[in-house]
Amino acid sequence: MSKPHVLITGAGRGIGAAITEIFAQNGYQLSLLGRNKDILDEQVAKFGSVAQSIVCDITVPAQVAQAFATASDTFGPPTVLVNNAGAAHAAPFMKTAPSQLQSMLDVNYLGACYCIQQALPAMLENKTGRIINIGSTSSVKGYAYVSAYSAAKHAIMGLTKSLAKELSKTGVSINTVCPGFTETDIVGDAISNIMNKTGRSESEAIAELTKHNPQAKFIQPAEVAEQVYYLAAHAPQSISGQAIMVDGGETV
Repeated sequence: MSKPHVLITGAGRGIGAAITEIFAQNGYQLSLLGRNKDILDEQVAKFGSVAQSIVCDITVPAQVAQAFATASDTFGPPTVLVNNAGAAHAAPFMKTAPSQLQSMLDVNYLGACYCIQQALPAMLENKTGRIINIGSTSSVKGYAYVSAYSAAKHAIMGLTKSLAKELSKTGVSINTVCPGFTETDIVGDAISNIMNKTGRSESEAIAELTKHNPQAKFIQPAEVAEQVYYLAAHAPQSISGQAIMVDGGETV
């Protein structure tokens, strides 16, 4: 019997790397997507023949189609899709250029749509599948100066809710895991941005971000990965269409 196959976008760093690690530890075959081949290959080297790296810009539908074809040729169609790739841009709304608005939609929302459209046919044929989107607390609330990012993350949540209804009798579930500020490169960039624009120290910039979490800390990538793995491997199919918060109680 073949091992289950998970395809993870944005798999090279941060939350994506942590998700890769937990699935590898639990016997999955891994297709790791991202734009940087060297970083992906570093991940693959840890896991050997059960993992493959696939260079793909998820904002380009033709590249997504080719990536899924390559993944399926090696391990069969993915039984789990984790839409983790994302990016954040911070600016006042009136200083957010049209290109930045489009970029936030492309990478945080449309890329996930393209991947889901590639994953679904085999999942529907096999009457089973798990689609897990990585959203954000920005999927359910707003933050100043990241309106384009927040709008795109809200879109992911709308997609999740709608598809949960559309797929309700198919054996395929879809959920969105929504971390608070997580200790990744994106948050590192946010800290630098605060320091550069406000003159605050690093500790003050960190405090500005962690104040949103009642536990007064950053979420760790492994905490997000554990929730993703639970949804893929243990959660009943009846759990679908949900925003599952990993945020220390921020949004309760």
